[in-house]
Amino acid sequence: MTTSNPTLAIPGQLLGSTSKYQPGPGTHIHNHNVHASLMGTVHIAQPAKAPGPVKRLTKITPAPAPAELPTISVTVPTRSAGSDHTGQKKREVLPEVGNVVLCRVIRITPRQAVVAILVCGDTVLDAEWQGLIRVQDVRATEKDRVKIYESFRPGDIVRAEVISLGDQANYYLSTARNELGVILATSEAGNAMHPVSWKEYRDSETGLTELRKVAKPY
Repeated sequence: MTTSNPTLAIPGQLLGSTSKYQPGPGTHIHNHNVHASLMGTVHIAQPAKAPGPVKRLTKITPAPAPAELPTISVTVPTRSAGSDHTGQKKREVLPEVGNVVLCRVIRITPRQAVVAILVCGDTVLDAEWQGLIRVQDVRATEKDRVKIYESFRPGDIVRAEVISLGDQANYYLSTARNELGVILATSEAGNAMHPVSWKEYRDSETGLTELRKVAKPY
């Protein structure tokens, strides 16, 4: 039997402990916890019950294996190829200037953060588009003091705005507004973190803080 959690998971989000769930498609294990690997709907599949009557234990019958755990997975909603729910040909969604997007940080350099754009507005993109958050586009003030490694880390989920279509390879993004920036981060120890200021996230387990460009919640 499969059940769905109405919560939309985003990459890196903690879904539960490996003592409660087995990892399924769209997830990965980190530090004995199951995390989402992509954006989509969470599904929990209960293990199938063994058919037939349960045998009585005897001296020569091995003990039964531990009960299987439910399998948790994340899937992206799909429609029939080339069409939407009305049967009309589906148009590929492309980020445009002014759109707010969700993206995952792939790597950082001293001058910019390279990201993969996952969601545009409310639409999960069929393909990941690459974007750049340049050092001058991280904050609206004190631009000359901004350091990329103090603003983003690989794996962070960032809310940003498309400010330019850029070149053929990248969109240019900005996090200069208060509501833009890192919305989900994992500490160097692999634990979930929560924001404590405009510039810091705190590890929920160790209590240590790490610098980020923090997004103000809506």
